[in-house]
Amino acid sequence: MKTPYKNIYAVLRINRFIVLAVVICATLSSFFSVWMVFNINNKAMTNAFAINTDGSVIPLKLIAQKENFRVEALAHLELFHRYFYNIDASNYEMNLEKALWLGNSSVDNLYRQKKAEGVYNRLLQYSLIQKVLSINSQLEEKDGAYSFRTITIFEINRGSIVDTYEMVSTGKLISVNRNFPNNPHGLLITDYFENTLKKISVEN
Repeated sequence: MKTPYKNIYAVLRINRFIVLAVVICATLSSFFSVWMVFNINNKAMTNAFAINTDGSVIPLKLIAQKENFRVEALAHLELFHRYFYNIDASNYEMNLEKALWLGNSSVDNLYRQKKAEGVYNRLLQYSLIQKVLSINSQLEEKDGAYSFRTITIFEINRGSIVDTYEMVSTGKLISVNRNFPNNPHGLLITDYFENTLKKISVEN
C-alpha cells in the first residue's frame, strides 16, 4: 500500500509557522540581549570593585565614593586654611610646615613670597595674632577634576586694634597617597591663588 502524499499547503503552513516562530524567538532573544547589556553597563557605570584581603570582590558605589571625596576634600581645605592663616608668633613655623604638606609648589611659592615681603617678620616684631574665624569652601567637578573656591574670614589682633579680613582663594585638588599625619586625606592643593583680600567690619 502506498503512503499518501501530504497536502502541499498544509506542509507550507507548517513550515511558515516554524519560520515565524524562529524569527520571533530570535527577535525576542536579541531584545533581551540588548536589555541585558544596557543594564550591565548602567550597573558598571555606578559601581566599582575592590579586592578584599581574602580575595573576595567587594562592590563599591561610585556615588558613595564621590560623597566621601567631598567630605575628605572639605576637611582637607579646612585643615590647610587653618594651618596657613591661623598663626601667631608662637606657632607660625609649625603651622606653616604642616600647611606645606597639603599643597604643591604653588603653596610653597606663596609662602616664600610672603616671607620675602616680611609678613612673618612683622608677625614676630609686633606680636601679631592672626586668628581664623570661619572657612567656607565650595567644590566644583568638571570631567573628573575638582576645583575649589574658599572664603576665609580671619582677624588680626594688634593689641588695642583688631581688624577683620575676608580672603577669597581658589585652586584645584588632586589625589595622592595618604601620609599620616602629614597628609591624612590623601589630597594635594594645586594652582593655589589668593584672589582677593579686603577689610570688613564685623557687627557685635
